[in-house]
Amino acid sequence: MSRRAGYALHVMTASGAVAGLLALQAIIDNNIRGALIWLVVCQVLDGLDGPIARRIDVVIHAPRVDGFTLDLIVDYLTCVVVPVALLIRLELLPQEFQTLIAGLILLMSALWFARTDIETEDHWFNGFPAAWNLVIPTFIILGTREDYVIAMILGLCAISLTKLKFPHLVKVTFLRPLTWALAIVYFVALTLLSTKYPDGPAYLKPILVLFPICIFGISIFHSWKVRESSVNSSND
Repeated sequence: MSRRAGYALHVMTASGAVAGLLALQAIIDNNIRGALIWLVVCQVLDGLDGPIARRIDVVIHAPRVDGFTLDLIVDYLTCVVVPVALLIRLELLPQEFQTLIAGLILLMSALWFARTDIETEDHWFNGFPAAWNLVIPTFIILGTREDYVIAMILGLCAISLTKLKFPHLVKVTFLRPLTWALAIVYFVALTLLSTKYPDGPAYLKPILVLFPICIFGISIFHSWKVRESSVNSSND
């Protein structure tokens, strides 16, 4: 039973790639609402597989498939490639810079996924964790101006390969009740706004801004604590 459950979970993880394909097909068909909804489905699959894998010890019971590598492959498709296709399809960038900036996202994200220090022992990501499946839908739903889109993309690409710590929302224990509560509220808001796009309730839209600001603040604070701890240890 454990062996079957393990490989069934790998299939579930891999099905995220199929959901990503359906999102791409929706983009080709100019079905933006459909693309946003399929990206939400990808997030649900990505959020569920990790906790289940740890619960059933998938590494032990289904070792022929490397779940970590599989997750990275699917995530690069659903968190990077599909959102970038959405970015290009809706022409959120100036035409003369579109290919350059889209290519920069793909480049920096590929380098981030290949980092050997992608995650710390206490489950913080080093650098911006290529969460373009959240960033770009937010641009779309909020109707963000081109200059803000460019500035945000360049800023996030710039910190991709840094040591700035971003919390893994499922694993990190620091401020877990707060981050989980924020994540749930954010995900509900994103889901409702995606299913109702472009006519979602306006009162939910500020949540798409407040949540990343809070997470970024937590990231800066924790990174500062880590740095101070390292400096103090060196002095001792």
